[in-house]
Amino acid sequence: MGHRALIAYERCDELYNLHYSHWGALNLQLKHDVDDETPFGGTEAHTEWAAEIFEQSCEQDALDTLLQGEERPRTTVDPDPEATGLTKEEIIAQHLDFEYHEAFYVVTTEFDITAYRTLWFGLQNVCKGVSDGPKFGNGALQTVRWYDGEPVGDGPLRGRFEALKDVVGDLIDDDVLTHEVATEYMIEKLTAWCGEEQELIVRTSS
Repeated sequence: MGHRALIAYERCDELYNLHYSHWGALNLQLKHDVDDETPFGGTEAHTEWAAEIFEQSCEQDALDTLLQGEERPRTTVDPDPEATGLTKEEIIAQHLDFEYHEAFYVVTTEFDITAYRTLWFGLQNVCKGVSDGPKFGNGALQTVRWYDGEPVGDGPLRGRFEALKDVVGDLIDDDVLTHEVATEYMIEKLTAWCGEEQELIVRTSS
């Protein structure tokens, strides 16, 4: 199954290259696994190799040579970019699947890393009154609290949000809330739960 994540690496032109990690959302571990020595995670330093990946990200032939070489290290993040030259807004609206991707990371050129937990607004799995819902551009990204290197607010955040979806799903089925109002209510609750030092990014399909 995996714990899938997308990672946006900032470029010198303030755009981003987008990479995928199949296990990167687990405990938001990439917050600590990615740095200037291991830009794609892993246990062995591969700074120079990764620098070439970044430099050749728009040249597919050169990139293929680097990725197929015998010196390729084992990394947590796939070095082959899924897309290049994107704005953060384009990534969130068009590439981030809020159901499929469990986490999203933004890595600056100085390797300052922001880890977001993804929260999907889709309700078709929790109520009969909603038959479908978009997975792109339809959810929230929220940072969590950290203590001693651990995301202490991560589990409670996900648990509360899933419980919230169950409640609004029941209210939709009971004709108490419309789908639109239910989404607005979820956003209100997430905003209320978000601490002063946390960041909340909301995107809806409407």
